[in-house]
Amino acid sequence: MKLGELKPAQAKTKRSRVGRGMASGNGKTSGRGQKGQKARSGGGVRRGFEGGQTPLYRRLPKRGFKNFNAKNYTEVTFKMLNTVKATDVTAETLIEEGIIDKINDGIVVLATGKLDKKINVKAKKFTAKAKEQIEALGGKAEVI
Repeated sequence: MKLGELKPAQAKTKRSRVGRGMASGNGKTSGRGQKGQKARSGGGVRRGFEGGQTPLYRRLPKRGFKNFNAKNYTEVTFKMLNTVKATDVTAETLIEEGIIDKINDGIVVLATGKLDKKINVKAKKFTAKAKEQIEALGGKAEVI
């Protein structure tokens, strides 16, 4: 701490005492206005109450959301394809060789890593880069 860094102490405001006469500015109704639910002792509405209208937490759907149109593709990379012994690669070939466990909605080939050999791949989808690299090596990227 340095002399130039000193700041004045934070001012402590006194707690406002309501209902102590008109001169205080908060006399008579004690800042609660006139009649009504919020003017009564213990009055007020619970959290989330919207005046009888169905509250937001009851209007929204519960238990999450499941997109039943979403496709779940099994991803296959070039690293995986390099380990395949066959030249014609299909989903069945990949399962037989133990590279993937199961096919969900099809296979998508990703250009992760570098492809070393010429292969013919049959899959549901290819990334643009993957298709380009397979064909550059003389192979075929066939969309099923």
